[in-house]
Amino acid sequence: MSTSDFASVNPVTGQEIGRFPNTSAEEVHAAVKSAHEASTAWAALGYDGRKKVLKSWASLLTRRIDEIGKLISEETGKPLGDAALEATLAIEQLSWAAAKSGTILADQKRPSGLLMFNMTAKVQRSPYGVVGVIGPWNYPMFTPMGSIAYALAAGNTVVFKPSEYTPAVGDWLARSFDEIAPFSAIFTTVTGLPDTGRALTESDVNKISFTGSTRTAKKVAAAAAERMIPVVLECGGKDPVIVAGDADIKLAAEYALWSAMANAGQSCIGAERVYVMDSVADSFISTITSMAEKIHEGKNYGPATMPSQLNVIQSHINDAAARGATFALGGVNSVHDGMVAPTLMLDVPEDSTAMTEETFGPTLAINRVSSLAEAITLSNASRYGLAAAVFSKRDGQAIASQLVCGMVSINSVFSFAAVSSVPFGGVKDSGIGRIHGHEGLLEFTYPRTVVATRFQIPLTFTTFKRTKFAETVMKKIVQVLYGR
Repeated sequence: MSTSDFASVNPVTGQEIGRFPNTSAEEVHAAVKSAHEASTAWAALGYDGRKKVLKSWASLLTRRIDEIGKLISEETGKPLGDAALEATLAIEQLSWAAAKSGTILADQKRPSGLLMFNMTAKVQRSPYGVVGVIGPWNYPMFTPMGSIAYALAAGNTVVFKPSEYTPAVGDWLARSFDEIAPFSAIFTTVTGLPDTGRALTESDVNKISFTGSTRTAKKVAAAAAERMIPVVLECGGKDPVIVAGDADIKLAAEYALWSAMANAGQSCIGAERVYVMDSVADSFISTITSMAEKIHEGKNYGPATMPSQLNVIQSHINDAAARGATFALGGVNSVHDGMVAPTLMLDVPEDSTAMTEETFGPTLAINRVSSLAEAITLSNASRYGLAAAVFSKRDGQAIASQLVCGMVSINSVFSFAAVSSVPFGGVKDSGIGRIHGHEGLLEFTYPRTVVATRFQIPLTFTTFKRTKFAETVMKKIVQVLYGR
């Protein structure tokens, strides 16, 4: 049994929200065992049966959106409106996965080819069994729902370990599901500190979906490799914004500012670097600075949910300043009282940690470029490759196609996260695998090939009784098909 518990604390007020079990490894393994026992019956419900259950859950969540929004706000410190938006997007993902799983994962007939003309061929999608989901604290409902909803819709049961900074949201989600679940152990939450997450990665789950730092993701991948199970890893980013000479400057400034500062900069897909053409740089910097001066910590966004992140943010600001960057807004004193004031850095050296490492705070580095080619090269130079934004009236598509990342918004930001039909994920140190969309459903199943004999023919090839005549016919068919 759990020998301890831990507190969830409101990062704004410091008040305790609740206490939650620090689930032991033994309890995690027991939860996974129960999930395995439930997985057969859950898969047997079929797509229509699971759709009814998941739609009921989406309906319940919608009716209680104010309740879960308030809880998200309390645990993360983000404004209530931002928390409600997060819940809304999570419900949209859940509903989409429930509605589309039967079509996207239906059996697919495949051509058998001339050599095997007497056979039928099809590909089935089969759930893995039990999926372990490890969620983050910055979007404690929306982000894990991209794995939970898609894994459930595909026929898996789920054991979810929420961040130790947002256990109340994870616990609430599981309890709300239990209200409409046809039986137990379909979706279970295990709260706890990092050792609980480690226990989940070492348990008998069939797949792991993890969201968090690249450093931890590599440990998760190593643990999964020991048992040869697949993983989805959604890690950090150092997301660039490219502002072309023909961009709508006001729009680019407004969206880049929101992308960088919303949720206190605690978004893996938030803007951290801007590359703006020399010809419009002065106008862009003037415009975004004027807008940023009207944004205030504690009003437009909350504190750092994870206090230790303040040290990272401070170190990046300090490094930029030490390397000669200037500040259009904020500076080395931006970090205070658990919060970070809006900070705009100019002419930041590309080898500064403010340009190479994920800051995860309300800061934005703005550098001038002499060409779009330079902007693209610098954007791609990062070891990360999660998301990007491009602002151009004419060349958005052309620029986007050259960026090495998983997602791009043109003349917008974050928009791909709100489109349920498209995949979400990155490349390089930003992770592997995808959630959301067709790819998200496929991610939580494996393909099974089924080939069956429609009728027997005199020429048989897969037998020790194969004749020389059969071999000659096979050779002739291949020569006619491919020998020209």
